[in-house]
Amino acid sequence: MNSLVKFVQDEFVAKKDFPDFGAGDTITVYYEIREGEKVRTQFFKGVVLQRRGSGATETFTIRKMSGTVGVERIFPVNLPALQKIEINKKGKVRRARIFYFRGLTGKKARIKEVRR
Repeated sequence: MNSLVKFVQDEFVAKKDFPDFGAGDTITVYYEIREGEKVRTQFFKGVVLQRRGSGATETFTIRKMSGTVGVERIFPVNLPALQKIEINKKGKVRRARIFYFRGLTGKKARIKEVRR
């Protein structure tokens, strides 16, 4: 049964070609927003906290600071409204899920950058 579900997901879910990113990277996600009849592009720039799942159900969580309030958003990788993903900085972290990042403020909340 699992192989049948996997086969259908691989065949019929359209794969998008996004750059390879992971936890600790700072990325900008551009996505469409529909407001009535109008369609506009909005972006969300922040640090990737995690990537989870695989195949058609893969998602990633991004966190940004809006003033003094932390805002997190979860995006499915196969969301039709996603237009593009830009990698702004590659971060060096030692974990795949950096939930400890939520509790850090000030200079402690910096992530070491990896030069490309």
